[in-house]
Amino acid sequence: MKGLKEIRKIKGLNQQKVAIDLNISREALSYYENGKREPSLKLLITMSRYFNVSIDYLITGHDFIAK
Repeated sequence: MKGLKEIRKIKGLNQQKVAIDLNISREALSYYENGKREPSLKLLITMSRYFNVSIDYLITGHDFIAK
């Protein structure tokens, strides 16, 4: 989840604020950001909408580019 931590910092948000907004614990968010846990597809969709980025971006830090 390389892009998750990056987009959170770009938007100037701390883990606690994002966790509250997403209705998850700050610890869970930290685990997602550090690759210790993987979010469900439902949560990925919610995060994608929250940050207004693609799921690809959340996972890889890059938007999907079709070849």
